[in-house]
Amino acid sequence: MTHISKLPSLRRREFLKRASAVSVVGGAAPWALQLAAINDAAAATASPGDYRALVCVFLYGGNDYGNTVIPYDTASHQAYQAIRPTLAIGRDALAATALAPTIALPDGRQMALAPGLSAIKPVFDAGRLGVMLNVGTLMAPTTLAQFKAASVPLPPKLFSHNDQQSLWQSSNVEGATTGWGGRMADMMLAANGKSALTCINLSGNAVFQAGNSAFQYQMGAGGKPPINGVGSSLFGSSACASLLKSLISEERSHAMEQELNRITARSIDLQSTLSSALGGGASLSTAFATDSLSQQLKMVARLIGARSALGTTRQVFFVSLGGFDLHDGLTSRHPQLMQQVGGAMASFDAAMGELGMSDRVTAFTASDFGRTLSSNGDGADHGWGSHHFVMGGAVRGGRFYGTAPSVSVNGPDDVGQGRLLPTTGVDQLASTLALWMGVPATELRTVLPNIGNFATSDLGFMA
Repeated sequence: MTHISKLPSLRRREFLKRASAVSVVGGAAPWALQLAAINDAAAATASPGDYRALVCVFLYGGNDYGNTVIPYDTASHQAYQAIRPTLAIGRDALAATALAPTIALPDGRQMALAPGLSAIKPVFDAGRLGVMLNVGTLMAPTTLAQFKAASVPLPPKLFSHNDQQSLWQSSNVEGATTGWGGRMADMMLAANGKSALTCINLSGNAVFQAGNSAFQYQMGAGGKPPINGVGSSLFGSSACASLLKSLISEERSHAMEQELNRITARSIDLQSTLSSALGGGASLSTAFATDSLSQQLKMVARLIGARSALGTTRQVFFVSLGGFDLHDGLTSRHPQLMQQVGGAMASFDAAMGELGMSDRVTAFTASDFGRTLSSNGDGADHGWGSHHFVMGGAVRGGRFYGTAPSVSVNGPDDVGQGRLLPTTGVDQLASTLALWMGVPATELRTVLPNIGNFATSDLGFMA
């Protein structure tokens, strides 16, 4: 637990205010403090025009980097095709998605997007999308020799889905209670009129958005459904509905009952606020597909369009898509997933342009890990480093960041079977985004405890 003296001034004030609210519950204080911690902050301290948001697009299962950002120069593509003969995408099929970055890769290296990602190529060409090469979970910069000798701290439980998902989102293995999105949001609660809307999850539950004070508000792509019987008739009776609302939200003498009812009352209030704001918010003419990821991002766009009515100036969103654990069926299923990711992100980019919010919103992809470059026949197995995207009007896009890995098995970037040893740490990607969101450089270690192990905390991809 973070010591109170280490909290920045805003977080100390919030902590003390919330702690005093539950001091009467004695031994139950840790649990009750978690419930109390999602109280609304006093008032927004940032101006309405100073809005910024991050959108994490998490690809559950471990996305195959080899068929996402693909070697395109003749020599590299030949090596790629030789390593995965049953999985490789032919060079002719990549001509339309070959990337022409503003800063060329060294040694004549060229890359192309998967054909399914064709919808985001214009976003790259327009300078609003950057490609992050070989990013992964690291505790500190690590060479292949150091990895083999275990002479530097290594991420625990490598190649484990749950643990690597948690490391990406929180800097710790499964069981972590806070994530870097939530820890960042801890510092921004007072910037929003309703702090419970600082972190919004459109796809369930993720440690990424849990903070010491910030908690994720969960809703679906269709909005937040009301509590049954509240706000409508119950058993055909409005009186019954009023009685139910009173029972689940009225003041209680028992501390635990009071806390539960207070949270329920806030849930009812927030659902009403969201429903009203979304109903009166800016309408979108941008078309979104009907798949899950597209609809999640459409709701994020609608919420951003309703930011003034919601009183929000800093927000962190989480959306996700599953199905990437492709030990088999990679050639048939991965292209469909790429098409969903590309289409959804392109529509979101267009929606931000329509709202005039492109330079205020940054989306980025993340995943458990990459997959092996070598094929197991019909798929690829668990890997480590991977390639990712950062998108938005504030992104210095149209170029690559990081180091293009060698296209080889048991080569200089490979810990075995084509598992990439990351050359850029997740913490470096995250710290660059956190700085853009307004986290002071002096507070980066509060958000990302390992960032001090890296020489660079700003990768330069944000304007």
